[in-house]
Amino acid sequence: MKKTIRIGTRDSELALWQAKTVKSKLENLGYTTQLVPVKSEGDLVLDTPLYEMGITGIFTKTLDVAMIKGTVDIAVHSMKDVPTQLPTGIVQTAVLERASSEDILVTKTEIDFEKPCTIATGSLRRQAQWLNRYPHHKVVDLRGNVNTRLQKLNDNDWQGAIFAKAGLQRINLLPENFIELNWMLPAPAQGAMVVVALENDEFCKKATSKLNDSASEICTHIEREFLRTLEGGCTAPIGAFAEIIDDEVLFKGCLFSLDGQTKLEIEKKVLTSKHKNFGKDCAKFILNNGGAELMLSIKKQMK
Repeated sequence: MKKTIRIGTRDSELALWQAKTVKSKLENLGYTTQLVPVKSEGDLVLDTPLYEMGITGIFTKTLDVAMIKGTVDIAVHSMKDVPTQLPTGIVQTAVLERASSEDILVTKTEIDFEKPCTIATGSLRRQAQWLNRYPHHKVVDLRGNVNTRLQKLNDNDWQGAIFAKAGLQRINLLPENFIELNWMLPAPAQGAMVVVALENDEFCKKATSKLNDSASEICTHIEREFLRTLEGGCTAPIGAFAEIIDDEVLFKGCLFSLDGQTKLEIEKKVLTSKHKNFGKDCAKFILNNGGAELMLSIKKQMK
C-alpha cells in the first residue's frame, strides 16, 4: 500500500501557503499527500521528555511534537524560525529554492528619515540595525502573524513597520508603499523554506529530498552555522547572508548590541567547494574581535 505523506502545518495564512506549496511539489512527483492542521502549542500537553529532546523553537515546537508523536510525517517551516539544533530524531531533508531574503519597510506615507520617526518590529536584529542607522528614531514592538502586523500598522500612528519581503509576496500582501532595506542584513536563512522529517522515516526522507535546492542549502547552512557558533538562538541581533557567485560564496555577517550602538561585521569569500566550516570560521572572527564580550552583555540584558 502506498504511503500518504501527512504534512503538518499551523493554520496561519503563510504557514498554509508553505505547506500547500510542498504538497503540490510532492504530488507533481507522484506522491500522495494530506495536509494536517496542528493545534497551537497552548492546546498541547508537553511532557518533560519532549523538552529534554531539545525542542526550543517557539514557532516550530508544536509541529515537532506532532511528528514525534506520530500524528504527522513531515513539517514545513520558514527556515529562519527553526532552531539551529533540531530535536533528537528529527532531520532536515530539503531546503526549497530561496525567495527574496530582503527586509522591507512598509509605510503609509512618505517618510522624512531625518526627523523623529516611530518604526515597528518584533525583531531584535531589525531593531538594532535600524537604531544603528537612525539613532534618533523610536522602535516599538510588533507581534503577530503577517496579516495582524499589517493591520496594527494601519491602526497605529507609526511611520512604518519592517517585514520580510518574501512572506508578504507569498500570500499576495505586498503593498504599494514599501522601501527595500538593502542595507539591512537579513536573519540567517530568511526567505528559505525547509522540510523536516523523522530520522528513521526513509520513505519521507527520500521523497522530500527531491525538493532540495543545493545552492539554497549551502547558503542557509553557512548562515545558520554562523548563528549557531555565535550562540544567538533566533532572537539575538545577528544578521547573515551568503550567496553563490560563479564558483565562490560571498558571506556577510553582523552582530549588534541591543541598542544598535555597537556593530561588529565581517565580509568574506571562499570557494564554494571549500565552504565546510565557513560559517563557523566567520563567527569565530566576530567572537575573537569583541563578539564574545558583546554576546555576554546581550545575554545578561535579556535575562
